[in-house]
Amino acid sequence: MSTEPTAAKPSPVEGIKDTSNYLRGTLAAELAADTDHFTESSKQLVKFHGTYQQEDRDARKKRDKPGVGKAYMMMIRLRLPGGVLTADQYLAMDDIAQKYANGTLRFTTRQSIQLHGVLKKNLKSTIGEINHTLLSTISACGDVNRNVMSCPAPLPDAVRKLNNELCNKVADHLTPHAGKRAYHEIWLNGESVTPPGEPAEAEPIYGKLYLPRKFKIAFGLPDDNCVDIYANCLGFQAIADGGRPVGYNLIVGGGMGMTNSKPETFPHLGREVCYVEPDQVVAAAEAVVKLFRDHGNRSDRKRARIKYLMADWGVERFREVFQQDYFRTPLVAPKHAPVTGVDLHLGWHPQGGDRWFYGVSVENGRVKDAGTLRLRSGLLAVVSKLRCSVRVTPQQDVLLCDIATADKGTVEAILTDHGVRPADQLSPIQKWSLACPAIPTCPLAISESERYLPTLVDELERELAGLGLGDTPLSLRMTGCPNGCARPYNSDVGLVGRSGDKYTLYVGGRIHGDRLSFELQDLLPKDHIVPTLKKVLAVYKTDRQPGEGFGDYVTRLGKENVLAMIGAGG
Repeated sequence: MSTEPTAAKPSPVEGIKDTSNYLRGTLAAELAADTDHFTESSKQLVKFHGTYQQEDRDARKKRDKPGVGKAYMMMIRLRLPGGVLTADQYLAMDDIAQKYANGTLRFTTRQSIQLHGVLKKNLKSTIGEINHTLLSTISACGDVNRNVMSCPAPLPDAVRKLNNELCNKVADHLTPHAGKRAYHEIWLNGESVTPPGEPAEAEPIYGKLYLPRKFKIAFGLPDDNCVDIYANCLGFQAIADGGRPVGYNLIVGGGMGMTNSKPETFPHLGREVCYVEPDQVVAAAEAVVKLFRDHGNRSDRKRARIKYLMADWGVERFREVFQQDYFRTPLVAPKHAPVTGVDLHLGWHPQGGDRWFYGVSVENGRVKDAGTLRLRSGLLAVVSKLRCSVRVTPQQDVLLCDIATADKGTVEAILTDHGVRPADQLSPIQKWSLACPAIPTCPLAISESERYLPTLVDELERELAGLGLGDTPLSLRMTGCPNGCARPYNSDVGLVGRSGDKYTLYVGGRIHGDRLSFELQDLLPKDHIVPTLKKVLAVYKTDRQPGEGFGDYVTRLGKENVLAMIGAGG
């Protein structure tokens, strides 16, 4: 089917892609130029290669001085299916962060690693060194399939093993074909790698215009939804029989982003479409991507995600188009497989044989040394000494893997010496919190997130302890804007940057990730967040049913009753 838009006038980004010569544009020439930033067109194209052009927003206050302009910098994101790195790759990333970035690593909510603060003049060297480790940044950003997620726990079970295998197969299959050649030409060797006689359709899956917007895939399990499968554009929920993987429920149409003052934009949970056999997974992923390519909105980028296609069409029409035009195989009804749990994979877990993995909680995903908590140095010391492999989790945490029984004490001693507390010494609110980077790096951020969440967590810890709820699991997620990169719309408590130090407060989701929250209060000053939540938490303590989570409780009460509880009008 044609990939050309047929409805409203295409967005300007569509024109940039159309004339880019499969993501090349003028990137090579601009990289060679003595400038500190890319042009607007190249700023869009460089995303497909794994980079966002940003600025140091803390430096904006200096701009009123003569001769002082924007402090441009780049964010680089890895393509890291399942979050897996070897010891050598992790050590190299730490070294690259020190040489070219701001000296920190940032674990993301999609199991990847970001480098912040890279200057344009160092961009090619940075990406070159990343590729030298056999890692890549291609399609980590842009209007393509991005990093594919899978449960990172290297547990000795067949279901997770197959998930990880298929995660890598889907990631490889959906890597841009012509875009990969452009990537090598621009960043690695500067020479054309296009074979003679290349067919006209250089992108057999994506087409010349690629996708209308970004696309996200995850492989999950009903008893461990650590990948937040319903928040993804496409999810494969593993179905097992006696511990043996037999197939997958195909879940389509999840997504968290929205836009303030645009009610036609909203967060949305994925819908179950059908059941597929393991050998159909790659074909099914390609079919969903092609459907999105052809039917997604190419005129309004704020409404261009596949979730809006699902919301507008409904699941029955989606199934019909998917089956008839793309999958071309009779659909099998999805199996009954509700989410029953989520595991953070923190602490010690047997990996099989004489091997273990150890999960370390990383506040906001930021790996740095600050005061007595020298997390970066501690992880570096463990990986350097034991040569253990590393896996990033969707909760922004890290798993140190393949550790011998005899070395468990060494791991604990090194981390303790560096001020890193084990998970059993952390509160549930800290372990279950997420934040996006926001200010000073993200140009879309309206409010603080990563830099403010630790203060908020400390305040909530004290209030929860005072109420006798200190051991109660409660998920807290915060983002600096309504794009929702830290998935705030399906957690117990979500906070979304609204205006400066004001936030929109959401409640009613839950740790399982299978229910959206509802907006409780808009434009809530940050100093009012904890007092407002305390009013509800105090009643929750005495009024909850046995085993009832906070999100379950406020959902049972309903929005109007909770509003009355905090003294706000509905």
